[in-house]
Amino acid sequence: MAEPFSVPESTVVVTGGARGIGRAIAARFLREGAASVVVADRDSEEIDRTATELGARAHPMTLDVTDEAAVAAAVARVEEEHGPIDLWCSNAGVGAGVDLGDDESWDVSWRVHVLAHVYAARALTGRMVERGRGHILLTSSAAGLLSNLSSAPYSVTKHGAVALAEWLAIRYGDDGIGVSCLCPQGVNTAMTAGDGDRTAGTRLGDAYLEPEDVAESVVAALGEGRFLILPHPEVADYEQRRAQDRDRWIGGMRRAWSKIRGSSGGRG
Repeated sequence: MAEPFSVPESTVVVTGGARGIGRAIAARFLREGAASVVVADRDSEEIDRTATELGARAHPMTLDVTDEAAVAAAVARVEEEHGPIDLWCSNAGVGAGVDLGDDESWDVSWRVHVLAHVYAARALTGRMVERGRGHILLTSSAAGLLSNLSSAPYSVTKHGAVALAEWLAIRYGDDGIGVSCLCPQGVNTAMTAGDGDRTAGTRLGDAYLEPEDVAESVVAALGEGRFLILPHPEVADYEQRRAQDRDRWIGGMRRAWSKIRGSSGGRG
């Protein structure tokens, strides 16, 4: 386990912060007493509106997380304006690609779900190692531990995010850098608004949480120094079953897919 992370008086950056999980996390950190929370997103108008709604200690930043130079510049700017970054939440995500997807959906999924985390780590780790402290949170998904039956690009790149988070935790854990990996299952956000018609999680009866529930899990896990953050605790059981008997797990997932395909009239 990493050292517990204390939110009060900290400087925090949340990417994908304009809406959904990112916005809820930013709001919760502010309530917990963070000194400054930089909410970053590609949509400049929405991020300005979000920061205004969150209050004076929330600071908007327009940022394309798939642009490495822009990420490096954002890190430098935040540290110049607000002080050393204590926690970077690499949270931006996309829902691209159905079934095996096309090249464009693979490309955007790879850039947002994997390379964006790499770019953040490249810009942050040297600074954090020099200070001997800092924390990086990568948002993946339960799909990164298990699978997403609807989208190969989403599932595979979210697995990549988990693998990268593990690598960072191993490599930098003794240098004072804490690393956490957030893996929620279904959450009620704009990205999942249509899930009732198409996804495994809803059709199999798993509960969807609110973004605020996820933020609660994040604060609790950071305070305990936990690597894996599971807002849906049942995901831990699913992952254990997968590891203990992969063939049996695949068989169960095939049955789940047959159930979903049957209820959708044979589509997919």
